[in-house]
Amino acid sequence: LVDGVDPDAATRLLRSWPAPGPDAPAGGDPVTVPVRMDGPDLEEVARRWGVGPDQVGHELESWPLVVGFCGFVPGFAYLVGVPASRQVPRRPSPRPRVPAGSVGLAGPYCGVYPRESPGGWSLLGSTDLELVDLGRVPPALLTPGTRVRFTADRP
Repeated sequence: LVDGVDPDAATRLLRSWPAPGPDAPAGGDPVTVPVRMDGPDLEEVARRWGVGPDQVGHELESWPLVVGFCGFVPGFAYLVGVPASRQVPRRPSPRPRVPAGSVGLAGPYCGVYPRESPGGWSLLGSTDLELVDLGRVPPALLTPGTRVRFTADRP
């Protein structure tokens, strides 16, 4: 079990669900998420990809990402559209604390942690964007079908 979940069973279940792909029609303009490329795993991901850390931000900006589904914690959107050549596995053991606003990758997904929580994704950077606001309708900024565009600031 990983984080209390059987990964094989979860993978089978998720793959059976229809989810919008990066080419699915979506209403409205993409939500822009500004990202500081300051994540603790940025250099590790760059090495895995065979590029420099600055190139990771350029690539992140170029992906046609769409919210496939939401879960884990309120406001956590699983973004689909990560190229197969840029997918990275979950970390071997999760961190007990991932700060709110952390931008990460795991398998075919990219996501932004809306609040502090444990997590096992590779962290590329961080954002100050408010992902959940109970005074907003809907409260979650990123809902299924929403297109997302990252803009990377380099440290």
